[in-house]
Amino acid sequence: MTTCVLPTNALLINLLNTQVVVARDVDEAGRLLVGNDASGSMQLYEAGADGSWRQLTDLPGAATGRYLPGSRTVVVEHDAGGNERAQLSLLDLDDAGLDDADAGSADALPPLRPLVHDPRWIHRLAGVQPGRVLYLTNRRNGVDFDLVSREPATGEERVLYDGGGYVVAAEASPDNHWIALTRPNAPANSVQLVLVSTTDGRVEELTPWGDDAFLTTPSWLPDSSGFLISSNAGREMTAVMRYDLASRTWTTLVEDDHHDLVGWAAPDGEHLLIATNADGATSLALHRLADGVLLRTLDLPSGGCAAFHRHPDPVWSGSGSSLALTFSSPVEPPYAVRCDPATGALSPVRAPDAPELPDGLVQPSSHRVPTPDGERIPTFVFRPADGGDGSAVLVVHGGPESQSVLQWSPVVAGLVAQGHTVLVPNVRGSTGYGKRWYSLDDVRRRLDSVADLAALHDWLPSIGLDPTRAALYGGSYGGYMVLAGVAFQPERWAAGVDIVGIASLVTFLENTSDYRRTHREREYGTLAHDRAFLHEASPLTRVDEIRAPLFVIHGANDPRVPLSEAEQVVAALRERGVPCELRVYADEGHGLAKRANQLDAYPQALAFLAEHLSADERGRA
Repeated sequence: MTTCVLPTNALLINLLNTQVVVARDVDEAGRLLVGNDASGSMQLYEAGADGSWRQLTDLPGAATGRYLPGSRTVVVEHDAGGNERAQLSLLDLDDAGLDDADAGSADALPPLRPLVHDPRWIHRLAGVQPGRVLYLTNRRNGVDFDLVSREPATGEERVLYDGGGYVVAAEASPDNHWIALTRPNAPANSVQLVLVSTTDGRVEELTPWGDDAFLTTPSWLPDSSGFLISSNAGREMTAVMRYDLASRTWTTLVEDDHHDLVGWAAPDGEHLLIATNADGATSLALHRLADGVLLRTLDLPSGGCAAFHRHPDPVWSGSGSSLALTFSSPVEPPYAVRCDPATGALSPVRAPDAPELPDGLVQPSSHRVPTPDGERIPTFVFRPADGGDGSAVLVVHGGPESQSVLQWSPVVAGLVAQGHTVLVPNVRGSTGYGKRWYSLDDVRRRLDSVADLAALHDWLPSIGLDPTRAALYGGSYGGYMVLAGVAFQPERWAAGVDIVGIASLVTFLENTSDYRRTHREREYGTLAHDRAFLHEASPLTRVDEIRAPLFVIHGANDPRVPLSEAEQVVAALRERGVPCELRVYADEGHGLAKRANQLDAYPQALAFLAEHLSADERGRA
């Protein structure tokens, strides 16, 4: 058997070690608060407008945060081992916290001081304003999220909302009289918008429309007269809409009948940033906030992504004089960008001494793959420069209400370098292609999404690939799709890599965190009313049909898909003699966030696929 495991692993290790930089905030002096993974996990740094670079945190796990306006203070959000029980701390950037011998050291980290700490519960940073921090916490009952305002200087707290639900976002008006709050609705991908009065606690539902409407990014106007949201209420694609408080009316500000738009209002009242999602690629433009008229487009590289999927939202400085965002593409790792809205000038911010990227990284081609029921699956195809060896790997995204976009993926690049042609589909249920498409997998339609995998498999010969040498790869819901594919279509798939995937929809819903159960039942169905179907649609129910070897990766601290999902399917397969490898990481949660664990798991996963998709191996099968 011949494989290219060693050179491929060397390339993959190179790619995994490539540093990424993501924009978290920008202050009035043009300093960026960024995330950078130079230490092996995502930590906070400050990138000065003069090119200076300063590390701010060195925590065991990932950290994110925001500047506290009007001060040299950073609010830091962090958890332990990927358990997602976020805690909040403060960094005073003017306080090195050192003794006299070390004072003034450029490498000194400012001391981390607790702000909201109780590791039993989640305390998620929701917003910052001068002198106060807004956070969401489930400490009242472990399920519902309350919105709390805290003044760091005094420790005084005030509950602003305790009306229940899994709150997604909460934005306070500049005059502090109102909160625009979003929370999941039923069914599936729909979202409610709630207006909360901070004066008397009155809660007003602002989403009277009856369709399955999605909305995101509430963004207040500077004079607090209203706010913007991005929503597909009454339409197929998301548009940027304005709500007027005085008249209690909605108007559409910027729309595009063919693409999803997301908008962010600038605090100066002049500009509106619009991101357009066109088949997984992003374009950004500045519009006039008053009437939505286009002012200028931002000169980002084509074929990449900003502001969607795993990229942080763009963020304005407090005065609106600066804008920070994150960009990446399949051939370039994420980097921060500082933007001058007055001119549209962009300044990339990358890690110091970032190494050059290896040769051979490729952009995909975009296709629409037909299905037996007349649908067409948006699919990216990454093909090796030499055409590849005829094998195929389908990489399925999580969610399911998510989208594969044109962004950096060391694993995809590593698979391509190994000789595989990689297909990255947006199966039905994916966002980015309209309301109808993302609704096609809801509840009892779950197996229609799984059937898309079979349609993709049937399409492989049309692009010169060997259907007997095809594998599935995916994480979270994508892991469910891997397991469902090999269980419901056992004759089609030669191998699978499942990362933090769902083996049984029943046991997943029974054992996931309390605060997530109701949230996820909207998409999958409820234990009370849909248990029989959930059992029918579970890969574990058809475990006797699985014959493809599997490589399974899971974090021991996963609060979303418990480790028991991996353990039960691996035990069942081993009992039946199906080859199955399991890698469990004690300091990880829902996925692998630490580079050391990625360097251990992903090369092994790619070596596993190289073995089981080789022509020699399939010839003996």
